Amino acid sequence: MAGIDHILEKALRNERISMEDAMELLASDQIEKMGHAANQVMLRHHPDPITTFVVGRNINYTNVCDVYCRFCAFYRSPKSDEGYVLEDDLVLQKIQETMDVGGTEILMQGGTNPNLPFSYYTDLLRKIKRAYPEITMHSFSPAEIQKMKIVSDGLTLDEVVAELKAAGLDSLPGGGAEILDDRTRRKISRLKGSWTDWMDVMKSAHRHGMNTTATMVYGLGETIEEQALHFLRIRDAQDECIRNGYPSAGFLAFISWPFQPDNTNLRLEKAAPEQYLKIVAVSRLMLDNIKNFQSSWVTMGPEMGKLSLHYGCNDFGSTMIEENVVSAAGTTHKVNIESILQLIREAGKTPAQRDTKYNILRVFEQHEKADKDFIMQN
Repeated sequence: MAGIDHILEKALRNERISMEDAMELLASDQIEKMGHAANQVMLRHHPDPITTFVVGRNINYTNVCDVYCRFCAFYRSPKSDEGYVLEDDLVLQKIQETMDVGGTEILMQGGTNPNLPFSYYTDLLRKIKRAYPEITMHSFSPAEIQKMKIVSDGLTLDEVVAELKAAGLDSLPGGGAEILDDRTRRKISRLKGSWTDWMDVMKSAHRHGMNTTATMVYGLGETIEEQALHFLRIRDAQDECIRNGYPSAGFLAFISWPFQPDNTNLRLEKAAPEQYLKIVAVSRLMLDNIKNFQSSWVTMGPEMGKLSLHYGCNDFGSTMIEENVVSAAGTTHKVNIESILQLIREAGKTPAQRDTKYNILRVFEQHEKADKDFIMQN
């Protein structure tokens, strides 16, 4: 069978594609063919023509960070006059505002701030859960949790994760994965830790019954082999979670997006939009044990986000009521609930609001008045 057809046929037969297969796909320019196969695999998991989204808010509680990633335009050094830590009352206010518009999820992330003790995080989580027990705290990247371990006066990583869960942390976002290979990581974020540091946090969360997401930032000077290795390492970790029967589903979703070079110290060309569709399609084909794939409209823009729903994505991510990290790098695509409903429908799908665990809360049928009533109420 010529070209990449034999690999696509393997995936469509529900057989695993290898790392070498993934490399062959990543080297190919037959993006539409890969997208068609990825869409078929997506439909195996999600046969109904529904695209989900979550109403959530990003709260960047601090921009102080001591790992100085070259690709980040958001952070400020611990000695910078522009560094901040949000007051607890302001964090609570932002959560109330989120709930007032029907929000269910808070993605709280910041820098690795060496000036904050571990008790800051547990005290804040408890305060949030006392005030808003129904909100889902999908918060803190692995790099932040590794910093918490350092400032925790001798706690192990498992003990840190256990205390965060007890205080009110519900699930972990996959930020900071970038490329799960140390050659690239040493070039772009030497102080952030190895790929195993990221993975160790995720595996600890899975052992403690928490769901997480997995991410990938490509276009950082990595090779095709390293991209394929990234997929393989995530798939292997998910296999381990399933094999060990942990009381969670491990990685609930995979999200990829390109490096955003504006305002950063890393001088690289921005990846072409077509590359995004290829990464989405190949990741869907290889990560056969992850059910949900999010579209990255924040970085790619609404139109490309809409197109990705035919290349393997089944989810439109978050409404992103507030987003400071990506926008600091010059990417400012903002989409409100009304626009999300319209874009999903333009892609030929039915929109549905979900929670963090991908339980559907409301399906939006083709009723214009019902949409307007929902938007007005929230």
